[in-house]
Amino acid sequence: MRKPPRKVDILPKELGDLADGLPRAVPGTLHVRGTNGGIRVAPDSGFDVVFGRCEPDVHVCVGPNDPYVSRRHGYFTYEDAQWVLYNLGKLPIRLPGGRLVLTGHRLTLPVAYTPLFVVGPEQEHLLEVQIVLTPRTPDSENRQEADTREPTGWRLSSVERLVLVCLGQRYLRPEPWPQPLTWSQVADELGRVQPEERWTAKRAAHIVTQTRKRLSAKVPGLLEEEIPPPLGNTLNHNLITALLSTSTIGPSDLRLLDEPAPSPEVPPR
Repeated sequence: MRKPPRKVDILPKELGDLADGLPRAVPGTLHVRGTNGGIRVAPDSGFDVVFGRCEPDVHVCVGPNDPYVSRRHGYFTYEDAQWVLYNLGKLPIRLPGGRLVLTGHRLTLPVAYTPLFVVGPEQEHLLEVQIVLTPRTPDSENRQEADTREPTGWRLSSVERLVLVCLGQRYLRPEPWPQPLTWSQVADELGRVQPEERWTAKRAAHIVTQTRKRLSAKVPGLLEEEIPPPLGNTLNHNLITALLSTSTIGPSDLRLLDEPAPSPEVPPR
């Protein structure tokens, strides 16, 4: 009979990226991987996972040579049937999409693969986290050899795509700290691509606003009432990052800014 996995176990450095696959584990099991390997902890183990710079004092080492990283920078604990991250260090921890977990703050982690970055003034340090959703099956063990899946993106009309690519072109290039273009910059750029269309900032903003509203039922953070003031570029930033994460738009779409754009269409419903 096959022995059940231990409730707390070491993940060797040679295991590789957590996103590439996991050893067999019960649902809810937490996997954390840092510089020199990591640890696997079952949800009912009663075990808190401490991470930080000083390897002898933590379970998972991150940023061992960066003095800005705290010796014990934070920990993961199981609360109310969920894994929760606590940041004890002086540096923030960044999630995909740009959200920061600041000193003294906590975050409930999704049941998924989540790369976390300890953000230092000179460099960022990756801390991989994976929480098991379902038990592994023989089929899932062969996924490394399976065909790559295409993400399911959102439908955009040709005009929506043109305006959104123009708005988010700094993200697509990419630039170090991208921000959406201003509406006047978008209008000027579209006027260069489509001089006959007489693009204005108001028209470009209206198209993007309608797209945000249409996708808001499926994507959080796209409506003004969901975001505390001041709004700034938050709504457009959230829209662009959602489109990028689903491969709805990508770097290849930058060609639209160098080619004659198609005539307007009725936006998809």
